Amino acid sequence: MNQKYQNLVGAYVGSVFQLEKRLWDITDAEALQRPIPGKWSTVELVAHLADFEPLFADRMKRVIAGDATSLVPGDEDKFAATLHYQTRSLVRDLEIIRSIRLQMARILTNMDENCWGKIGHHMVKGPLTLEEILNGINYHIPHHLPFLVDKRRALGLPEIYPGQG
Repeated sequence: MNQKYQNLVGAYVGSVFQLEKRLWDITDAEALQRPIPGKWSTVELVAHLADFEPLFADRMKRVIAGDATSLVPGDEDKFAATLHYQTRSLVRDLEIIRSIRLQMARILTNMDENCWGKIGHHMVKGPLTLEEILNGINYHIPHHLPFLVDKRRALGLPEIYPGQG
């Protein structure tokens, strides 16, 4: 696999560890708090991430397998309203994210390099190559990391785990 794709897959897996670094010491009680009015709790934010991981993996698998005639979007507002985010397990949802990303990294690393150019048809965004899909997915966790830092700050927790930076 060429360096560009190795970097894409590395960023895909690496963002899980960036997420875990911001959750290493948070207690269950702290994770349930909404320290910033109008914003999700930490448990809700991680539940959101966990609910989209299977959707993202399905998109990539269907493109790789050549069965991507229509890639369905997810509705984050409907998911949050109906999937009981505040009752979820932070640990279990992190396991889901990590497991899916590690499984997909193995698939992406071992697939034929021609698959990166295969196209799926997203119902909202239109035609996308596998590379474009993964670039979009790679934005998701990093997009939410500053929100976790804000929550940690509002709870009086350190922004990073000891030994970092």
